[in-house]
Amino acid sequence: MKVARVGPEGSERPALIDSEGQVRDASTIVADITSKNLSGALRCLADADIAKLPVIEGAFRYGPPVAGIGKMVCIGLNYRAHAEESGMALPPEPIFFMKATSAICGPNDDVVLPRNSVKGDWEIELGVVIGKKASYVTESEAMDYVAGYCIVNDVSEREFQLERGAQWTKGKSCDTFGPTGPWLVTTDEITDPHTLGMRLSVNGKVMQDARTDDLVFNVPQLVSKLSEYFTLHPGDVIITGTPSGVGLGMKPPVFLKVGDEMHLWIEGLGEQRQKVV
Repeated sequence: MKVARVGPEGSERPALIDSEGQVRDASTIVADITSKNLSGALRCLADADIAKLPVIEGAFRYGPPVAGIGKMVCIGLNYRAHAEESGMALPPEPIFFMKATSAICGPNDDVVLPRNSVKGDWEIELGVVIGKKASYVTESEAMDYVAGYCIVNDVSEREFQLERGAQWTKGKSCDTFGPTGPWLVTTDEITDPHTLGMRLSVNGKVMQDARTDDLVFNVPQLVSKLSEYFTLHPGDVIITGTPSGVGLGMKPPVFLKVGDEMHLWIEGLGEQRQKVV
């Protein structure tokens, strides 16, 4: 099942994507898809007769597929090739940090470079959406706590991240630095999240082209390990790291500038397009 939220910022309504790719208004089924009602909303939507829902015609905006995301947890150096291009050793256990939830925006919203930004960068990532409260879960049961998956662009400002006190959250949390969506795709459609193709291009040039089988720590390992340190709640999103091909890793480095256009795609999860402003 593919679920979405569409409409102007702050006024999104729930939607389902049918087998032909049409977006159908599901607001008669649930009022919204939020972190507080996520499991119940997904059950109701799964039972809906999608063919009877009205198709949303014309232009519309996708919002983040879940409203009120409580935590966005980022995993660092979680692709072998990315660690290699960064000149850093593979971590013995997951590196994680937070992206401020105020950074979250719709998948096709503009990305705004903050004042004094000189090293804006891109990072395509597989997002894992938590479906129910998880605390001290084992790897073998971890997937029972996953509602589904989405695309996240972990936009970064490398000077803020690496040259201003080396606090990664600082370079990850600017407004609009977390395009999320367009859909939450439930686990019944993505039976193995570790076999997905993923690609990011800037101005039509492919920068990142990889598969999720290059993950250092897989989804069950991440859910289990993070739940040892803090409780994961419904709607929380774990973004699982980025493959090689970021601007910082190029020789010489390449950074985002106003007018650039990013295009992201992950197999089965749709695509995003953002303009840099």
